[in-house]
Amino acid sequence: MSSSRPFARISSMARLSVAATAAGVVAAALALPAVGGSGAALVASAEALNLRPRELTEPPLAQKSTVYDAEGNEIAQFYAQDRKVVPLERIAAVMRTAIVAIEDDRFYQHGAIDVEGTARALVKNLTSGGISQGGSSITQQYVKQVLLNAAGTDKDKNAALDASYARKLRELRHAMAVERKYTKDQILEKYLNIAYFGAGANGVEAAARRFFGVPAARLNLAQAATLAGAVQDPNATAPDRGATARELLLRRRNVVLDRMERLGRITRAQAQAAKATKLGYKGVKQANGCQDSRYPYFCEYVRHELLSDPAFGRTRRQREQAFSQGGLKVRTTLDPTAQRAAEAAIGKRVFAADRVLAAEALVEPGTGKIKAMAASRPFGGSARRGEISYNAVADTGHGGLIGFQPGSTFKTFTLITALKRGMKIDDGITAGAGYTAPGYATFTDCAGQNVGDPSWTVTNDEGSPGFKTLASGTWGSVNTFFMALQERVGLCATVQTARSLGIKRADGARLREVETFTLGVNESDPVTVATAYAAIAARGTYCPPMAITAVTGPDGQSAAYRPRCERVLDPQIADATAHILSGVFTHGTMRGVGGIGRPAAGKTGTTDGYASAWFAGFTPDLAGAVSVGDPRGSQRHKLTAVTIGGRYYGAVQGASLPGPIWKDTMMSALRGVAPARFTPVNLARFGAAGVDEHANEKSR
Repeated sequence: MSSSRPFARISSMARLSVAATAAGVVAAALALPAVGGSGAALVASAEALNLRPRELTEPPLAQKSTVYDAEGNEIAQFYAQDRKVVPLERIAAVMRTAIVAIEDDRFYQHGAIDVEGTARALVKNLTSGGISQGGSSITQQYVKQVLLNAAGTDKDKNAALDASYARKLRELRHAMAVERKYTKDQILEKYLNIAYFGAGANGVEAAARRFFGVPAARLNLAQAATLAGAVQDPNATAPDRGATARELLLRRRNVVLDRMERLGRITRAQAQAAKATKLGYKGVKQANGCQDSRYPYFCEYVRHELLSDPAFGRTRRQREQAFSQGGLKVRTTLDPTAQRAAEAAIGKRVFAADRVLAAEALVEPGTGKIKAMAASRPFGGSARRGEISYNAVADTGHGGLIGFQPGSTFKTFTLITALKRGMKIDDGITAGAGYTAPGYATFTDCAGQNVGDPSWTVTNDEGSPGFKTLASGTWGSVNTFFMALQERVGLCATVQTARSLGIKRADGARLREVETFTLGVNESDPVTVATAYAAIAARGTYCPPMAITAVTGPDGQSAAYRPRCERVLDPQIADATAHILSGVFTHGTMRGVGGIGRPAAGKTGTTDGYASAWFAGFTPDLAGAVSVGDPRGSQRHKLTAVTIGGRYYGAVQGASLPGPIWKDTMMSALRGVAPARFTPVNLARFGAAGVDEHANEKSR
């Protein structure tokens, strides 16, 4: 046959070329019998060369992980590669037609090797003295992309892109195995999901959304031709690189349209109409990370939870890879209603431009589920815009810093310890205008070390001296009373009570077991304090903070997360504590603010010198803690003579700013939720009623 003569010339050239390696000879031999169209000859050649299919290891594609709130709404996504794997039926038919037309128009006719294309490439390569034309089928291109994506080092990546016959041969053997394993449609689906299209878009779904703001299922002819043209050289034609790259991409689009017309896939009129359209690149920004989340502080909490969970890898690097590439679906506890309530309450009283920072966490009693995390400052890295790049609502283990001293909110732990020691509601102590420890041994830490400081006198910021009961001393938040009470019940016992309720320092260091422990000198974060108060609302059941309810992998397998609760307080002691704290709204420091129209309990916190201010409180359904302080340094920048939210404050106390934020939050977050009552206190055990337990139900 006359058609055999050109290939005899090629064979001769191959023999004459000393530079042709053994791998080159193999590639030439593979191409030679293909010319006559004899499948039998190809098989015989393959067998003679011992060309056998070689299984291809196909690691899961890197996909974005998505975080959802409790109602299933997306709140954040994370990715190292912007990709969303979609089935072929969710890719527009015109996209499939376009990619096949320009990349491998005989894809559905040939086997693993497009012998005609390989022969053409061989002619070109031998005459050029190197690998200048690939002649790769879509299957071979898929193989190359798999090997490239699996490459863990630069050396491996270079090997996957090596311009040699040896690499080509490996690809061919892998392609044979792929063709044997999958149908043509399955291979095309895999290729469209792995291919890089430029502008940071991996896979056709991400490319369709990034380039045109539509899903792959809704691509039109011009858009499909654009994406099909981009895969040849996605870096050179990346439209986000400027006008030159866009012009190149436009030309490639038109090449694809011409090819589709020439193959009869579209009409001339369709091609001309598509060519007449503009490129239409939109560059739709794809959110990536907590800085792009609607709820960045909660997002940061979730991110740190996953990165510290060994279930996602033994090392942090493995966990980061699982999160940014694993295509996880993370369901969380965030309640959009509660979140909006916290944001609105903070935004009403503290402006983003204020130096002062307000932060709030809401936690569900009995589960520990974090329902909301909000702060007055935006999250991000721009100091000029007043952004902060740390988690203002959480501890260092969840992206936070050192937090603020919680002040008198810690007096609750001394109160609980007194009730545990058998004191009754109307038991009391005479408190003076100042308190000085009688000696160094007056207070001992849990290691038995003397930590009393007889050289320091504690005075009162609120309340008056005199005889105070557990109830009245708490309502008035009398410092000297609580110092004397802590002396009576023991510093270590108070510390142990706090620890049992999950109290720890925000910076991760050990709690400072000092004589002023009850006055809240250990810097804390709102999540930790809110969770401790939630345990009182749950009648002594402490549940660690919980942000994740389920994680589903790309394979559809799901792991559920459940509350890990334990009883840490006698329920009746918790009831008595709630009973006393409810009087804070009607008889104590919050009486000027009032209650929330349903049973509630809480405690204000104002630190020495007004360095920071807090309020922590709860209902049977929801607990919350609000902190206010200056992140530049609360001890250097006190909350005195400051303007916050457009209002001047001579001094910020727990009831003047954090308390109203908490009240507004609770009233909004619980709107539509039927009021629940606290379990009545056991008066036979704890003595006088102390307060009307329903008084704050009526107060506003």
